[in-house]
Amino acid sequence: MSLPNLKTRREFLRSSLIGGALTWTVPTFIARTFSSLHSEAADSAIAPITGRDGTILVVLQMAGGNDGLNTVVPFANDYYLKARPGLCLGSASVLKLNETFGLHPGMSAFKEFYEDGRLSIVHGVGYPNPNRSHFRSTEIWQTASDSNKAEKYGWLGRYFDNACKGADPTVGINIGKQMPQAFASSKPIGVSLDNPESYRFASNDETEIGKMSPSEHFFRQLNKPEMAGTESGDNSGASIASVPGKIPRNTSPLDYLERTALDAQVSSDKILAVSKRAQNQATYPASQLANSLKLVARLIGGGLATRVFYVSQGGYDTHANQKPSHERLVTDLSESLKSFTSDLKAQGNSERVLIMTFSEFGRRLAQNANGGTDHGAAAPMFLIGPRVKAGFTGNFPSLAPTDLFNGDLKFTTDFRSVYATVLEQWLKTDSGPILGRHFARLPIV
Repeated sequence: MSLPNLKTRREFLRSSLIGGALTWTVPTFIARTFSSLHSEAADSAIAPITGRDGTILVVLQMAGGNDGLNTVVPFANDYYLKARPGLCLGSASVLKLNETFGLHPGMSAFKEFYEDGRLSIVHGVGYPNPNRSHFRSTEIWQTASDSNKAEKYGWLGRYFDNACKGADPTVGINIGKQMPQAFASSKPIGVSLDNPESYRFASNDETEIGKMSPSEHFFRQLNKPEMAGTESGDNSGASIASVPGKIPRNTSPLDYLERTALDAQVSSDKILAVSKRAQNQATYPASQLANSLKLVARLIGGGLATRVFYVSQGGYDTHANQKPSHERLVTDLSESLKSFTSDLKAQGNSERVLIMTFSEFGRRLAQNANGGTDHGAAAPMFLIGPRVKAGFTGNFPSLAPTDLFNGDLKFTTDFRSVYATVLEQWLKTDSGPILGRHFARLPIV
């Protein structure tokens, strides 16, 4: 078998966690190929990054289209109150931030972040000519493309290509079933830690025949999936559990082998070796999002050299019976992030981490006949961390009927301005080559 660019492949393998990660159900010929390449790579190691000296971005996707108006609530706005007679949150129930806006009552941790100067709220985030398809709009957000164009690679993948050459593949880690399109890059990089539902983890744990090893139990609990529609009956809220976006298919056999290893689950004993270096020092809720953040905290505490972590929380497609399902979701979001940030602070890593949330679109101003809201456009974004410039940024969209577009809020802040600011101010790289052009930076970091 001919193996082009072998030196690059050796570097790629030698510095990563991947070489020994093929002891489960990957076909034998793939495992043998990687084993051979890894053994040949012994003389071409790249000096590892310590994992302790760089800033870290945690991207949190609120999949399904979060209702921004019931998240950052304009409780004093008559247009809001009249358009949502059964869904509006009035001044008596919201967590007030000022005389105009408050947070959903389930978001007490966000109120604490705000009061502590650790929360930046960006109003009216969206893009020109918005698309109301979950999948297309997610693709736009994950590739940072114009709405009338299709980009092959993700915005984080282009960051990896432009700013992380020679880095370990664990420079980007997704916690979930499928690599997000945001990670798609010209040179495959990034690792997806999947739920072990179709194979058993290899480990050196001693177990009785037919019983689960401690390692496997650890990962099953940490990455236990939460499927929309299964948690609390009709109140679970939604059909969208996650929207990873499309991943371009590589045709090169060796690229296929690399991507198979990167998209596959990293072996339990390799990741456990890192995660055991640090124990969680906060109590987390029992949810899929909390489990994902719990693992991220342990990987950060263990010194894994990762610049970008990506986690998802699904369920925000609230067309019907929105009130209880949305409350459950944002309460979970709030409590999970409270635990995560407390964990980071106890580790001494809080200053290194910036959390950024996004959803593929907001919801319409008016409630529908089913006690829910339909696909909309603009919505708020959150940035959380000790080094954010706290408060509100951007203009809140007008809710006057004459200022809406087909019932939707018009965006006032291009999401790529948020990305540009994070890339340049937090990840310290030029955003122009990554986003295709320069966007205005915002006073958020």
